[in-house]
Amino acid sequence: MDIAAYYFPNYHADKRNEAYHGKNWTEWNLMKCSIPRFAGHRQPKIPLWGYEDEADPQVMARKIDAAARCGLNAFVFDWYWYDGAYLQRALDEGFLQAPNRDKLKFALMWANHDWYDRHPIGFETAKNAKMLYRWSSTKSSIGFVWDYIIENYMTRPEYWYVDGLPYFSIYAVNRFISQMGGVEDAAEVLADFRAKAVKAGLPGVHINAVWYDNLDSQPFCVCPQKLWHEKIGFSSYTSYNSVGATKSWQEMKDFEISFATNASEYKELAYKASGILPAPYFPVVTAGWDSSPRTIQSETYQLGPYPYLPVMEMDPVEFGKALHDMAEVVKNRPEAQQIIFINAWNEWTEGSYIEPDTVFGYDYFKAIREFTGK
Repeated sequence: MDIAAYYFPNYHADKRNEAYHGKNWTEWNLMKCSIPRFAGHRQPKIPLWGYEDEADPQVMARKIDAAARCGLNAFVFDWYWYDGAYLQRALDEGFLQAPNRDKLKFALMWANHDWYDRHPIGFETAKNAKMLYRWSSTKSSIGFVWDYIIENYMTRPEYWYVDGLPYFSIYAVNRFISQMGGVEDAAEVLADFRAKAVKAGLPGVHINAVWYDNLDSQPFCVCPQKLWHEKIGFSSYTSYNSVGATKSWQEMKDFEISFATNASEYKELAYKASGILPAPYFPVVTAGWDSSPRTIQSETYQLGPYPYLPVMEMDPVEFGKALHDMAEVVKNRPEAQQIIFINAWNEWTEGSYIEPDTVFGYDYFKAIREFTGK
């Protein structure tokens, strides 16, 4: 059984960020300013390892060692392209230059959404956030992106394979289909991606779609999800996290959502997805949720548009139970399809991380080690 953790790379200096936010700005700046926003709210959340520069190969080496010792198989980097790479230094200069990079595989999840100024943002402004970078790839321009991914990542020995193929995930599938020009055009550009990979000496590409149960009812849905497989032919499905996917999140009645309740609701959803989707569904275990660091700290906290969402406090014990539950979901599949995702290794500004903090220490690592037997 493989376990992969999503990695969010915004804890290193980036030229675009510096031009907008100032010299050496990273999302650590938000974490350093976070305060409790309501009774019982646990902030600030402080990294036990300090506010590290993930583009430093030695810093990334410690992360790789820790992940490998726990029994993780891969980091799946959130990967951004806005007419050029963005937030890529954590992968290019950190992971791929780390001396121990052979201990852990990596793959990409194309975070193909627009980038908004929410670092931080006020409640009223959140309803109409300023767009900084638009995801603008089209059918005519995407071939260059495929070439870039194949040349710089997929042909490296550290790249993660699933069921014999290099793994690549698409976050916003409806947006991808729309931007390409429709279902048939989306199928064509993904077929071209696979063909380019074969031409480069690879066996093809395992193309994964990020799926949520309620997507067909959303206003941005451009086609029924059943067409994703019938017309496009995705290799597998997964979810980026359980936030927004379960009843508790859809109702959003209180400031806090129970970790155990959400995990139970998601377990039902994972079994449903495994039963109805036409390709394997890889479930995800979410470490927690608290997007309040991305909100203006001086405002009264209230529920509303992202990032003004409820908090799901971290719980290493329930997290460990959820790992075992998801193992039950995938245990009857072929070994190559027994995969569990974790959200996330380091989504600090969304409160979904397993890196050690000053409250739970290494408890999340311990839960993973207990699960894997490492």
